[in-house]
Amino acid sequence: MAAYSVFLFVLAVLFFGLAAAAYRGKIHLIHERHSPHAKEFDKKKYDKMFSKGLFILAISLVFSGIAAFFGANVPAAILSIVILFAGVVLASLAIANVQKEFHGGF
Repeated sequence: MAAYSVFLFVLAVLFFGLAAAAYRGKIHLIHERHSPHAKEFDKKKYDKMFSKGLFILAISLVFSGIAAFFGANVPAAILSIVILFAGVVLASLAIANVQKEFHGGF
């Protein structure tokens, strides 16, 4: 489980980096084709809202990694997976909300 935890921590660092860059207005690092469709005065709001979804995902990766690291048994593995999937669902909902608000959908 230690290798899995390290993998999740590395992924979390990458997503934290992407989220921080998006929060600072560098959304083009994630997807170039959607951001030009947002109105110019809404770009800062778009970047910040999109980055929140990425922060949610990164935080869930950290907590999932912690749960896996401290428990090498079946309940800990199940908890780690539940945390991971919950984070993916919440992050997806947050990003879908941003896409719906600024682009009318995907």
